[in-house]
Amino acid sequence: MKGKTPYQSQTTLFQNLEELLNPEDSLYKLSNTIPWEVFDKEFANLYSKTGRPSKPVRLMVSLLLLKQLFNLGDETVVSAWVHNPYWQYFSGYSTFQWKFPIEPIDLVHFRNRIGKQGIEKIFKMSIDLHGKASLETEVVIDTTVQEKNITYPTDVKLHKKIIDKCVKISKAEGIKLRQSYKRISKQLVIDQRGNRSKKGKAKAKKSAKKLKTIAGRLIRELRRKLSEDLLEKHEEELKLFEQVLAQEKGDKIKLFR
Repeated sequence: MKGKTPYQSQTTLFQNLEELLNPEDSLYKLSNTIPWEVFDKEFANLYSKTGRPSKPVRLMVSLLLLKQLFNLGDETVVSAWVHNPYWQYFSGYSTFQWKFPIEPIDLVHFRNRIGKQGIEKIFKMSIDLHGKASLETEVVIDTTVQEKNITYPTDVKLHKKIIDKCVKISKAEGIKLRQSYKRISKQLVIDQRGNRSKKGKAKAKKSAKKLKTIAGRLIRELRRKLSEDLLEKHEEELKLFEQVLAQEKGDKIKLFR
């Protein structure tokens, strides 16, 4: 016999999350253990006292922790958050939210704002609270739905993203680039697939170097062609791109993902 779909009262959607969720859930417990106010105090001096209010520090910190816990990328953690009431409760929300909390690029800006030391403090506190294995064992994770090993080297993906974002800025501001490198950059990323053979490794290394060169070239072209006002508008993002290109291969924490 076909089962009936459970009836969902509309009022249930607006109930307090604390009443709806399982208090024995490990993420629920973790959210009530972390002293979130510490991060507010720690990062307070990094924000201006004027201008448009930023997203809550707890939200940004919680998203970084969720990324680490579930091995997710920026885009994935943001899109998954809107479907998960436990994640929303972990982020400090009392009722279920239907909209994305931030844009993925906001996580990039937040990491850049707090720097390596800030990121290390976030994860150090979790380790201090729950032991060295806390970020791996505190929450039970279904490994079948985790994002697996990155297909291409991290730096290659970063440099491709920079190229795409530079092209996006140029289109948004009506700047004509000498070349968009759309097809070339795509092929250079594809070249990484054969990096297991000796010949493939040499080709992949050469392609990765060229991709980085193109990224730097586009940044410099934007700096030359953007007006003073537009340059000021995109200065933070362009500086971030330049920091990424300056990162060494062995750096433990990437400022941009």
